[in-house]
Amino acid sequence: MSVIIANELKQDSKEMRLVYCDMLIEMASENSDIVVLDADLMGALGTKPFQTKFPDRTVNCGVQEANMIGVAAGLSAVGKIPFAHTFGQFATKRACDQVFMSAAYAKLNVKIIGSDPGITATLNGGTHMPFDDMGIMRGIPTVTVIEPTDITMLREVLQSVSKTFGVVYIRLVRKSTIKIYEEGSKFEIGKMARLSEGNDATIIASGYCVAEALKAAKLLNNKGISVRVLDSFTWKPLDEQAVIEAAEQTGAIVTAENHSIIHGLGSAVASIIVKNKPVPMEQIGVQDEFGEVGPVDYLAKRYGLTAEHIAEAVERVVIRKMM
Repeated sequence: MSVIIANELKQDSKEMRLVYCDMLIEMASENSDIVVLDADLMGALGTKPFQTKFPDRTVNCGVQEANMIGVAAGLSAVGKIPFAHTFGQFATKRACDQVFMSAAYAKLNVKIIGSDPGITATLNGGTHMPFDDMGIMRGIPTVTVIEPTDITMLREVLQSVSKTFGVVYIRLVRKSTIKIYEEGSKFEIGKMARLSEGNDATIIASGYCVAEALKAAKLLNNKGISVRVLDSFTWKPLDEQAVIEAAEQTGAIVTAENHSIIHGLGSAVASIIVKNKPVPMEQIGVQDEFGEVGPVDYLAKRYGLTAEHIAEAVERVVIRKMM
């Protein structure tokens, strides 16, 4: 894996949903087995151009999320590679049994896209704000669980999962994200990307919180605290080696996720730490709460997901490390 970090943190020039559709068209042009399913949200995800180009390889299942996963499983059983989308809340709750039984237990090849992760659901509000989707999918045996950080990573991830057999859950922001990686970066599913070096503590972040972690590292550097930042875009399989090395080499860890701390990234990291190298650790994430309506900046402060919150947690674990 080789990554090229962007020189400055700024919004990407293109929305993730548009890149998702472009990549599907590109991949489907090369592989006639790729098909797209949706639960009446093709407009929301921007996949109508795929439908226009490949009408016979597009299935709008309507607002029937569980049925959509069943259809996707059936398509996989006859050799197709289905990419099935709905909002993350519905992909992991309404369709959970079908993901478990029809896709994973049946050892099929289904790619599930859950959009609007966590606070990026914004004005859709609490009913559409998945704070536990990754944890639900992480709990299903054999399912790979991924949260692409930006459009550069998304392109790589989609190419990789399209060529790898198995059930994959991809947590996808529909709109634009902060650009973290330059073109030419290469990623390996199951391996964390190292974004900065440091000796005093490590921040292990995912999705929305990656940019906030980098901002926190800069704030901390101004205080004389050097921080390693790792992008854990794959939650399962988790990069155990990177976690253990971070614990051994920096002696303190903070996780940061746009997700509930219950059965989330922090929980996964903690299970590795406890077994291998116990060190001071804190978890930045949603504290067992429901979502609510609001813009991203407001919600990030409301749920404690900002760079300032992360930096404060790092300062606390560094103090504990020295006690």
